[in-house]
Parts: sequence; structure tokens; C-alpha cells
Amino acid sequence: MTDGERPLRLGTRRSLMAMTQSQAVADELTRRTGRAVELVGVTTYGDVTRTHLAQLGGTGVFVNALRDRLLTGEIDFAVHSLKDLPTKPADGVAMAALPARDDPRDALIARDGAKLADLPAGGTVGTGSPRRVAQLRRLRPDLAYVPIRGNADTRLGKVHAGELDAVVLAYAGLARIGRLDEVTEAFDTDALLPAPGQGSLAVECVSGCPGLIDLLAVIDDASTRAAVTAERAVLATLEAGCSAPVGAYAVVHDGAVHLRAVAVSTDGGTAVRMARSGPPTQAEQLGRALASEMLAQGAAELIGEPAR
Repeated sequence: MTDGERPLRLGTRRSLMAMTQSQAVADELTRRTGRAVELVGVTTYGDVTRTHLAQLGGTGVFVNALRDRLLTGEIDFAVHSLKDLPTKPADGVAMAALPARDDPRDALIARDGAKLADLPAGGTVGTGSPRRVAQLRRLRPDLAYVPIRGNADTRLGKVHAGELDAVVLAYAGLARIGRLDEVTEAFDTDALLPAPGQGSLAVECVSGCPGLIDLLAVIDDASTRAAVTAERAVLATLEAGCSAPVGAYAVVHDGAVHLRAVAVSTDGGTAVRMARSGPPTQAEQLGRALASEMLAQGAAELIGEPAR
């Protein structure tokens, strides 16, 4: 750090997972640029409300407080889980970096080391995600899916206490807090398509600071940006929030973006699944085109139906 350069202030939610992933971003930025970074904890509406996220619509409840502090200058940049970000850009805010993605899969944590196939009929599985419930019902319609809230420790504790037979969480989040030893099954993306952007982090700052945008861009990963741009374009075109029963996952391979997406009825009985590939430079157009095909096949009716 040169003389006179104060540490950059990185805004983050206060949970262990958010602080851990934000510290990883801070360390990588310092490693690459020499600029010191200090974390600033922020409490968001999603952290204090007891309402289930699916009822809130999910989108923005963990994000707006951080963006407000960006715009008032209380923090210099913020780190979010990308799957929590609304697909509509925020006025005055730039997505300056998307670091290399971590494992996007969903993970089962069950008692006695059980996999999904091992759980008894009528067994209880906790998850706050309609996307996970809808896809899991296609695999195990005989299980009971229970909405849960709280941090990872709280959710894992419900399994240890015998309140639930299993919970489903993001594999990347468990990795970041050192809890992979709890995972009894990591779902292949063919079986359970992740949420758009799952496993990815987003780094935001105010759009009127080109110098800061350039500084943060050193931790941007081009392949990750292309993949999640395609995924989020699916979500935006379907006009679905991050709590909708929609999965999308893209990888960049051999110079092309390979995108898969699914919309599933809440009972798991009906699904619209599509795949399409295209150049990374047209990732957004690729996602919009695939979503348009899904809409033509009835995806809107699946997304908009009431939960049962």
C-alpha cells in the first residue's frame, strides 16, 4: 500500500459464511494489487426478518442495505452471493468483478451418512428453496419437504438434533465455512440444476468510480462472467425471482458457453428443460433465446403456479 492510501472498505453481511467469502475476496485483491482491505459488517433485511424467503420473493432482501451504503459512500465495494442479486441492474452500481466460480452443486446433509435414495418414505428434508423442492420431488416424491431458515449451522443443527432427516444446502457455502465433512451426497447437476449464479460471488461498487472499477477488475474471471451472464439472462427473460423453481447452469468449454435450464412445477410433476450453446461474447443473447424457447413450451405456467 502506498503512503496515503487508506484501506478499502468492503461491505458484507455479518454471517460467518458472508464474512468468510468476503475475506477471501479481500485477501485475493490485496494479493494482486497490494491494496489493503478492511471488512465492514452490514445487517440486511434478510438477516433480521423471520419470514421465509420464498414468501418475500427472495430477490434483494440480502442486497439492498449493502447497495445503500455503497451509494452513500460508507463502503467502497461490496461482496454478494450472486444468486441473491436481482437480475435488473441497480442505478449507480456496477458489477465490477465476478471472481472464479466455486462448485455450483447442491449438497445433501443427512443423518447416518444417508444419500437421498436411502431416506425412508415420509422422511423430512429441510430447504428454503422452491427450486430445490420442485426438483427433489421429481427424484423423491414420497419425502416431506420442510421450509427452513437460518444460517448453515442452524440448519445443520436440525439434522443433528433429529428434527429433520436431512437438509439441502449449497456445496460452495459449506466449503467456505469448512463443513464439507458433513456432506453425505453432492448432487450431479444433471439431477439437480443449480440456481443461476450459484457458487459465484459478485463484487459491486458505484459506477462513477472508474479507477476503483479497474482495480477490482483484476479479480474478474471471464469464463465465470460468461457462464453466469447466460444463466441470469434465463432468469430475467422468464421474469422469475431468485426464489422461483428455476435452475440454470452454464459452463465454458472449447470456446463456447453450454447452457442448460429447467422450470419445474411445485409438485415436481412437470418440467420444461432446455439446452443451447453459443459464443461467450453472446452469453446474454444465448440465455434469452433459451428462455424464450422455454416460455414457448409453457414454462411461465410452471413458474407462476401457487405453492402446494
